[in-house]
Amino acid sequence: MGEPSDSGDRDALLAGIERVAGLLERAHGLRTELVELTTEGDRFLSAPLASIGGKGLFVKEIEAAVMDGRADLAVHSLKDMTSVIPEGLVLACIPEREDPRDAFVGHTGKRLHELPEGAQVGTSSLRRTCQILERRPDLRIVSLRGNVQTRLRRMEEQNLAGAVLALAGLRRLGLEARVTEILEPEVSLPAVGQGALGIECRAGDAELRGWLDAIDHAPTRIATTAERAFLSRLEGGCTVPLAAHARLEEGTLVLHGLIGSPDGRRIVRDRRRGSFAEAEQVGVALAEALLSAGGREILDAQGRSSVVPES
Repeated sequence: MGEPSDSGDRDALLAGIERVAGLLERAHGLRTELVELTTEGDRFLSAPLASIGGKGLFVKEIEAAVMDGRADLAVHSLKDMTSVIPEGLVLACIPEREDPRDAFVGHTGKRLHELPEGAQVGTSSLRRTCQILERRPDLRIVSLRGNVQTRLRRMEEQNLAGAVLALAGLRRLGLEARVTEILEPEVSLPAVGQGALGIECRAGDAELRGWLDAIDHAPTRIATTAERAFLSRLEGGCTVPLAAHARLEEGTLVLHGLIGSPDGRRIVRDRRRGSFAEAEQVGVALAEALLSAGGREILDAQGRSSVVPES
């Protein structure tokens, strides 16, 4: 298995990798060996992700290790992955998703809406920044990068009022007690693929693909297929906050999405429904609807070269 040595959620991802290893051992009796890599994204922790190419930096070198045989499979946080899988690889497995919501860790125990005017909140995510500032334009956003413990330590060292992180990562590390408030999707719509793991392997490795198929989770696969189709339709636009989260409700797929400006002043939201078999079409339809409703103007206003799905 390949994984980055210090991605933004390295320790949480390691916990996810251990989960995948356990699933494979229980399903097939397989034993795994971890191949640890340092990626380009790890070497520029002081720079904002949007300025150095986004979270794709954390996956491309790991994908190269799988393609050249140094590793048999790669385990990623699905939200880190771009919508295009390199030729020769396949997204072979998406295990059951963990909780996709964001969480606010308050340094003083206050919830997000209780913070005093001008309070400083840490996050490196354009998506989270946009949605926080939409509700609380008076807050000051401070960039926080590094693994979960590093972000929490820097929050305390810089005396920030709090930080917003992925709930799933905090839970994997046994840090849920630090959570002051779980942010519902109506407050902070999750990133595409948030809470899910994506497992890549070589497309021609039929035996490994068969093993991985046994731990693929169909409901998670359907939901994330819609989300990633949404991302794929928007990719190639501008560096903007965007989010999409799908739920399966009584036999129907419901996908919520948004496109926003980094300062939170302009956000367009919508949702689309469809059958499970129409997951990809639902994602594309929602992206088209948001573009027509003002999303295209938001994209054009940024004037950048690539969408950054999450950070």
